[in-house]
Amino acid sequence: MAASRALLRLFHIRELEEEQNRVALESALGELNRLESALRATVERERRGRKLIETSAQTGELPDRLAGLAESHATKRLFAVLEPRIAVKQEEVRLRREEFILKRVQRRQAETLIQDAEAQASLDADRRGQQALDNWYGSRQYREQAQAEPETAAADGFRPSKETVCKASSGQLMPVIDKT
Repeated sequence: MAASRALLRLFHIRELEEEQNRVALESALGELNRLESALRATVERERRGRKLIETSAQTGELPDRLAGLAESHATKRLFAVLEPRIAVKQEEVRLRREEFILKRVQRRQAETLIQDAEAQASLDADRRGQQALDNWYGSRQYREQAQAEPETAAADGFRPSKETVCKASSGQLMPVIDKT
């Protein structure tokens, strides 16, 4: 196995933590958007209240003027409630974003460690494979050389015995001279 179980487990935990922080961030962003939307609606409500006051001033309708003033006071109270909540939620979103980024960095670090371990394992496997090929090729050359030496000895007037050939194929070359 290229990476240890502990490293893989750590990576899995980091993935889960990143996902949890992402969900928490999205939730906080959704709540912030809802509050900002309520603030925009309050601004629009306040604008309608002022327009109602202006219209009643031109027409002389007292109930419209009172309704406009009530809308204006209600929106001021809503502003007083929404603005601090939005500020708190913005801070929460900032903190959640930092936590999310931190967990993402930690997951990527674990991922990098796993990739490095896998790359090292691949290099080691390639190295072992090349070593095996080198050993095979070296022993093949040695066997061919050992088989060629008895033929050279026969040409010089010596005759190899079967024992020499057997010992040469086993990897040990011991010249045995047959004087017959």
